[in-house]
Amino acid sequence: MAFNLLDRLTRRRTARPPMDALYRAVVAVAREPRWYTAGAVPDTLDGRFDMVAVTLSLLLIRLEAEPGAEAATVALTERFVEDMDGSLREIGVGDLVIGKHVGHMVGALEGRLGAYRGAFAGAEPLADALARNLYRGVPPAGEALDWTAAAIVDLKREVDATPLDRLLAGEMAR
Repeated sequence: MAFNLLDRLTRRRTARPPMDALYRAVVAVAREPRWYTAGAVPDTLDGRFDMVAVTLSLLLIRLEAEPGAEAATVALTERFVEDMDGSLREIGVGDLVIGKHVGHMVGALEGRLGAYRGAFAGAEPLADALARNLYRGVPPAGEALDWTAAAIVDLKREVDATPLDRLLAGEMAR
């Protein structure tokens, strides 16, 4: 009996945080090599963050349109914050400034979400929002920006067409 108690006290918890499966799917899509090759997204920490932000924005826009999905939107955003916190710690950012950096990242996500929400509502061309946010004001040469805009539109269609229960289970139509 003592060993059972000791085992329960020392066992690592294996429960996944809420929205873990969906967030992992977001990150998997954002890490697809096509974005960095055909789309010429910079393969840097900033470029990868920006790809996560655009992919996550598509999911958040979709969840905003679902009645009763407010809790899912909050949980998915919290999962993003948790990941950013962990990523900053992994690259050596100290405890004293983690909160500040995560706050900046959340602000950046919020700004990008607003830009992409506006672009899909017709407030500006998607390519302009991508040039400013995904490419940080330095759009790629050639056809890469057009390719990325078309691929983001296709991804949004896939996200929008995926039933909510499948999305929440982490299945993004691919």
